[in-house]
Amino acid sequence: MIGTIPVGDFPYGIGVNPNTNMIYVTNINNNNVSVISGLTNTVVATVPVGASPRGVGVNPNTNTIYVANTNDNSVSVIEGITNTVIATVPVGNEPWGIGVNP
Repeated sequence: MIGTIPVGDFPYGIGVNPNTNMIYVTNINNNNVSVISGLTNTVVATVPVGASPRGVGVNPNTNTIYVANTNDNSVSVIEGITNTVIATVPVGNEPWGIGVNP
């Protein structure tokens, strides 16, 4: 093992942007996403999202991150440069997974 990176409570989903070397971890009980630098193995940002985030998908071409918020019936859209939510999209009941076609 190389090391342990502390994130939020009940980490669940993991997405990676190979172009920026950033890792995105959903934290179900904190309603946020930990942004980890793959270069330094440290959390560089924490992004608030909807309730009970689970699945996360990354579009490496646009540096856009999509997070399924199970208890909000929504998907948060995160802009990867600023690590801010730029949109919240209502979807069907209890989304869990995300697929991205870059």
